Amino acid sequence: MCGIVAVIGSREAAPLLLEGLKQLEYRGYDSAGLATVASSLGDSKGVMTCQRAAGKLVNLSALVEEKGAAGNLGIGHTRWATHGKPEERNAHPHRDQSAEIAVVQNGIIENYRLLKEELQREGVSFVSDTDTEVIPHLIAKEVHEMKLGGRNDSGAMLLAAVQKVSARLAGAYALAVVWSRIPDALVVARRQAPLLIGLGEGEFLCASDTPALAGFTRTILPMEDGEVALLTPLGIELYDSQGNRKQRSPELLSGIDHLADKRNFRHYMLKEIHEQPETAELWVSRHLPADLSARTPVAFPFEDSFYQGIDRVQILACGTSRHAALVGAHLLEQFAGIPTSVFYASEFRYAPPPLVPHTLTIGVTQSGETADTLAALLMEANRRDAHVDKAYAPRLLGITNRSESSIARQVPNILDIGAGIEIGVAATKTFLGQLLSFYGLALMFAARRRSRSDEEIMQLSCELRAVPNQLRLLVKKHDRLSEELAPRFAETQDVIFLGRGINYPIALEGALKLKEISYIHAEGYPAGEMKHGPIALLDPRVPVISIATPGKVFDKVLSNAQEAKARDAQLFGVAPEGPDTEIFDALLPLPEVSEWISPLFSVVPMQLLSYHIAAHRGLDVDQPRNLAKSVTVE
Repeated sequence: MCGIVAVIGSREAAPLLLEGLKQLEYRGYDSAGLATVASSLGDSKGVMTCQRAAGKLVNLSALVEEKGAAGNLGIGHTRWATHGKPEERNAHPHRDQSAEIAVVQNGIIENYRLLKEELQREGVSFVSDTDTEVIPHLIAKEVHEMKLGGRNDSGAMLLAAVQKVSARLAGAYALAVVWSRIPDALVVARRQAPLLIGLGEGEFLCASDTPALAGFTRTILPMEDGEVALLTPLGIELYDSQGNRKQRSPELLSGIDHLADKRNFRHYMLKEIHEQPETAELWVSRHLPADLSARTPVAFPFEDSFYQGIDRVQILACGTSRHAALVGAHLLEQFAGIPTSVFYASEFRYAPPPLVPHTLTIGVTQSGETADTLAALLMEANRRDAHVDKAYAPRLLGITNRSESSIARQVPNILDIGAGIEIGVAATKTFLGQLLSFYGLALMFAARRRSRSDEEIMQLSCELRAVPNQLRLLVKKHDRLSEELAPRFAETQDVIFLGRGINYPIALEGALKLKEISYIHAEGYPAGEMKHGPIALLDPRVPVISIATPGKVFDKVLSNAQEAKARDAQLFGVAPEGPDTEIFDALLPLPEVSEWISPLFSVVPMQLLSYHIAAHRGLDVDQPRNLAKSVTVE
């Protein structure tokens, strides 16, 4: 989940590194650091400067401004702590005992304890608690042995050392390495963690993700699994895991500009909530043009054959993406008539269900880099490829907001939700985009399977086309209302969210949003399950937020809400205005829409209420503690 940046060229490295880290800080902000190497006058060797700081990137920027960091070669890192507390001594870069070799890493070295014990027996002292620190010591050991063997070609030595060390590392990682003895060489490597090389004019910039390349280049060379690269002013030498030289053409970044602008909003999260009508409008214009028919109700980039021969769907996701998948499963089963299961990707990896023929596997990941989801998709593809019966062949689809991400390179079919860059760690507009993708899939499968009439299919299409304008009114209204309600949660420590049917996942998402940014403990439950245990938690100090949208479970949800009110809980309703909803102590009103599309609206009050509660408490909404935007480690 950490972010790494590395640069070699003709310009000062530190400003480029700091700007790249700024664009990657969403990946982790427990600490940050950089190392630069400057040429030494009259000497072929260089001088390394290493600066590290606990806390957010602003602390590192101040340190670099005060002490300087010269050189045209450098590596940088912004950390999400895994091994070791978020302290300066655990911040990257990590160096060997001579302080000549520096390494930054994203990922986890699973066998670091064995490697560390081996090095300690040889007299190596460690100064951090991280898994990463074994890497510079191992590289230094390899370089030393090469010197004893008579080698003195520094760049090739560093490359060979990283190749040998990489073969010993277990786990998923991306890393960048510099050696002060060679101020004109940078080595990078990746295994099951993203790393891209950006090609500039006489310079290269490597990064964990494309936002760090914004303003630098749109020409990239995504590294493939197991590759190691040597970068010098002369170009790129690329090698596979077996040490074979590779040739591959770079590609151009597509899509929107990755630079983010907060505009006049207090936080990125609030801006991104307000951008949801635009997200919906762009999706409708791209996928629901008015001239489509009930036989082809959605303009998706797939051939007709994509929908044929599928009897079952399984969806792999984590966090907010999993909540979108749960809504998607309801739509695919109840509207399109196709059996669908949703799995935690992290659990699926180690306890997959028995193989079933004619199954479509969908991976949902906002960033396109979620480690568990990517690994689960790969595992599923491999075990299906191994089956002799073609009915079990892998049918894979990825839903993501990043069309240049790892999932787009791993999965043959991609739905790009097109929500634009999302900076706030708590997903909002990307959740909406994921929901819309599932509405589109439900329409297409319903049309292909003839599980719904033409009238029902066109009715849902028409309702979706009206969503953007309805969302505009809803967001403005609830922004004001949620700000007014937020002080009522000033002393709250626990909140219960209730929903049923298609809105049960929205109750889960509402609870997650509140936990993520306000640090209030919250749980989402199916409303009918409250009396089976959670009702014991209720008293006047525990608010209950109940989603009640007209449909077949409307009366049931109201009845469950009454049970909470009878226990003196503060009762907040996310429901249309009317005599039936007067039971609520406070109402967050929704427009009168069909039950099918209600999740697109019921989630908005959840997002805004969570935002204003956190902002009222003076918390860091965009970068909540212990979280990162992209979860690239297991």
